Amino acid sequence: MKLITEILDQPLHLLEEGEGADKKQFLEGIFMQGGIPNRNKRIYPIDILKNEATRFMTEHVNKNRAYGELNHPEGPNINLDRVAILIKNLHQEGNNFHGKAQIASTTMGDVVRGLLKDGANLGVSTRALGSLKPISEGLNEVQGDLRLLAIDVVADPSAPDAHVNGIFEGREYIFDPIQGTVLEAKVKAVKRMKMDEIEKKKFALLEEFFSGLRNKTL
Repeated sequence: MKLITEILDQPLHLLEEGEGADKKQFLEGIFMQGGIPNRNKRIYPIDILKNEATRFMTEHVNKNRAYGELNHPEGPNINLDRVAILIKNLHQEGNNFHGKAQIASTTMGDVVRGLLKDGANLGVSTRALGSLKPISEGLNEVQGDLRLLAIDVVADPSAPDAHVNGIFEGREYIFDPIQGTVLEAKVKAVKRMKMDEIEKKKFALLEEFFSGLRNKTL
């Protein structure tokens, strides 16, 4: 599976709820789109997005653990010290999936609030793992193993080159459903070695170690 990121060139709306110390701020808008080629030349089938939005709501949003960072990090895992928003809702309206995100009471959340106050044009970008299938020249279809990881806040989505081709898309990742963690494939490959292969590897390392000691003694 590869890390896939998509920035949507869609306006977000700032909402405020509550009064005084209880006032909370939210970002609302289209968080995902399906059924049409996007600027990264990828198509997300509606059924796949619908299933993944439902899973994300159940496993993350409803448990208050659907985080979003300020700008994309260098990998698929969540960095709590970079959290800027908490996703509160994600639902389908036709080909679009609308979302609502609360601006977090964190350092990065304060940065988002300050930028919005100064008139910055912010957007959201999905971060997911998934496989791609070429369906025509230069166009890929996202497959059913899609797994939404986070929805991050990004700068100036209306800029012509603001879309991304995916951070570290050349790397392969594996999601561990038991631990709920994401590992680079090369790390997982070590864990998948057969026991006899592991024993041979250990023996070779010991031989190398003792050979080095003998050479030093001589």
